[in-house]
Amino acid sequence: RAVVAQLLLVVLQLAGSYGAGTTAALPVVINTWAFRKATETAWRVLQLGGSELDAVEKGCGQCEIDQCDGSVGYGGSPDESGETTLDAMIMDGNTMEVGAVADLRRVKNAIGVARKVIEHTKHTLLVGESASLFAVRMGFPYEDLTTPKSLSMYSKWLNQSCQPNYWKNVVPDSSKSCGPYKRLEKVICEKWTISQRNVHNHDTIGMVVIGGNGTVASGTSTNGGVHKIPGRVGDSPIAGAGSYADSTAGGAAATGDGDIMMRFLPSYQAVEYMRMGMDPTVACQKVISRIQKYVPEFFGAVICANTTGSYGAACNKIPGFTQFHFMVYNPLLSQAAEQVVDCI
Repeated sequence: RAVVAQLLLVVLQLAGSYGAGTTAALPVVINTWAFRKATETAWRVLQLGGSELDAVEKGCGQCEIDQCDGSVGYGGSPDESGETTLDAMIMDGNTMEVGAVADLRRVKNAIGVARKVIEHTKHTLLVGESASLFAVRMGFPYEDLTTPKSLSMYSKWLNQSCQPNYWKNVVPDSSKSCGPYKRLEKVICEKWTISQRNVHNHDTIGMVVIGGNGTVASGTSTNGGVHKIPGRVGDSPIAGAGSYADSTAGGAAATGDGDIMMRFLPSYQAVEYMRMGMDPTVACQKVISRIQKYVPEFFGAVICANTTGSYGAACNKIPGFTQFHFMVYNPLLSQAAEQVVDCI
């Protein structure tokens, strides 16, 4: 019986190692989507003695280099003028310091610039052309973020009468033609419809790293929504929306339709649920359920991890998006593991 019990324990441990959010171990790296190289890079930084912030910066930075799915880094998601701009943030769960940049132009390493906001300013968020000037002062070079692929996307969009776009209550009719637009005198309340963002345009890497001593860091990087109105800032660089870290509770990160999700501060809310003692999976699910009450068909997902190393994820089920893939690396895994949860 003792042997059988021991074998059963081993089986349960192995099952937990490969099931989403079932086994706790530190350190842990967890990030949105199947961005394996980002996970591996962050883990390698930890193994070489780097800090949790170092791991987040280098992990998200790897996605900027790799242009993960075209939704992170240069050469993707051109705005209405054809330009690619970047948003990023990084958060220290020990000090609660945040560094973030939004609408960053002509600088490729957005998460690196965000880190410099923490290290060299008393601010939290820098935006637009001024953020780019700050980056240059910090030693980052100006580089062209446009590529043949992004130019092709922009040209195709123009040839499709600028469809889809993010305008409403304007003339000419934004559902039929390009701008420039002017406001309608009478504002019409439109019924919310499923976002143009989907699994092929997930627009963010979000990452949470928890060290062996429970120190938490988190971060995000994105090039935002495709064909967004210039100047638009989504959830990714906003603390509590894109990600949140608190070394007394845990960390979380969100991905999806940032214009919807940022209104609910899902990452902050998930961490607060974990502070109350909720399992990370349950915390993620409660966040998704809260948004569903107001916007039933939003596109989005959340990852969560607490300071014991337990982790989980949840997503909103809509047509074409019924499962969410994310990456995990901890001492119980021989390599970065892609995990999947069914959306609710």
